[in-house]
Amino acid sequence: MHTNPDLGRHPCFNAEIKGLFGRVHLPVAPKCNIMCNYCNRKYDCVNESRPGVTSAVLSPLQAVQYLEEVVKKEPRITVAGIAGPGDPFANAPETLQTMRKIRACFPNLLLCLATNGLNILPYVRDLAEIGVSHVTLTVNAVKPEIGARIYRWVREGKTVYRGEIAASLLLGRQFEAIKALKELGIVIKVNTVVIPGVNDSHILEVARKMGELGVDLHNCIPLYPNQDTPFQDIPEPTKEQITAIRQEAGKFVPQMRHCTRCRADAVGLLDEDRTEEFRGCLRACSSRSFNQESDRPYVAVASQEGILVNQHLGETSRFLIYAQSSDGFSLIEARMAPPPGGGLKRWESLVRTLNDCRAVLVSDIGDTPKTVLEQAGIRPLVIQGFIEQGLEIGFGNGDASRYKGRRKSLTKVAGCAGTGLGCG
Repeated sequence: MHTNPDLGRHPCFNAEIKGLFGRVHLPVAPKCNIMCNYCNRKYDCVNESRPGVTSAVLSPLQAVQYLEEVVKKEPRITVAGIAGPGDPFANAPETLQTMRKIRACFPNLLLCLATNGLNILPYVRDLAEIGVSHVTLTVNAVKPEIGARIYRWVREGKTVYRGEIAASLLLGRQFEAIKALKELGIVIKVNTVVIPGVNDSHILEVARKMGELGVDLHNCIPLYPNQDTPFQDIPEPTKEQITAIRQEAGKFVPQMRHCTRCRADAVGLLDEDRTEEFRGCLRACSSRSFNQESDRPYVAVASQEGILVNQHLGETSRFLIYAQSSDGFSLIEARMAPPPGGGLKRWESLVRTLNDCRAVLVSDIGDTPKTVLEQAGIRPLVIQGFIEQGLEIGFGNGDASRYKGRRKSLTKVAGCAGTGLGCG
């Protein structure tokens, strides 16, 4: 078993503490990028305990407020996770914003994600920087011909794939994701849904491959036959069948034997679930409205030394993230900028990095990144001066008009200076 000390506080990864510490799932990810033949993501199905079900969907800010209320009433919560009801990385901006907000407000909580793995790879470094310590991937097959029987379709961007092409695409992404996550020291659990007559005789191959990839824990989950799905008439595996499969799979990778097939809004201890008790609180939080600025509480700054705004957007390697309080401004953290190159994808990645920032302060910016940021609701402010002055404007306290006409204006808008930094 993995020796990471964080396992001691994560009940899903450590059966010995499942009656001592709890988890809360924050349902901020409604969209999904694959369709499994066993999945029916009905909302508000209150009598079912299974993945993909939730009584409400939250925005990132609603999720933080809900979490605040949960930990007040259930202080044994040690893990905050996102497990749907869709896939976190079909909802990447909401997922990263939620994780960042939780890390800032609850620094002692473990952060956890559950994903199909199709689109996680572009975000693994973001997850490591935020401090996500545990990731669960669902890997149901390691052969495309078997995966083709499980997945109805896989969607990447606007393209929908089917059959073995879809299964092969998904499988390749999963392998890449596991390797990348392991390199960053993130603890990995793999879920495999055991589907009689489809992949039940293939589970040992899955376990063998997961062991080769260094997966920390393997969870063989019995199929839950859902109505109105292609697999609705396939019977659920018996406890004896699952026990025998886990016994053999355990020869290749440690097995989880205490899974409760949690909902996307699960809360409480695994041995003492309180999801129904918190349902009213969840729904109340989901109905609260916040303006955009409240949902983007930070301002990012490009600075070499932390005193002046003196770096071009294209040359900065990190952004200083500031928050505002009654006492002024406080530095929250530093975030790495996307590496140079990549064209438009670089600026789309930057939007993901700064998706909880209402503005970014730079000494200069190219037209393309300026447009991309503005379209994402992040205001680029080109200034030359002290960070403190720029933050006044970034948070809407300063009068930008009084700087107009100055040669070194705090609000000048300029194009790329042709520095070769890939800023345009």
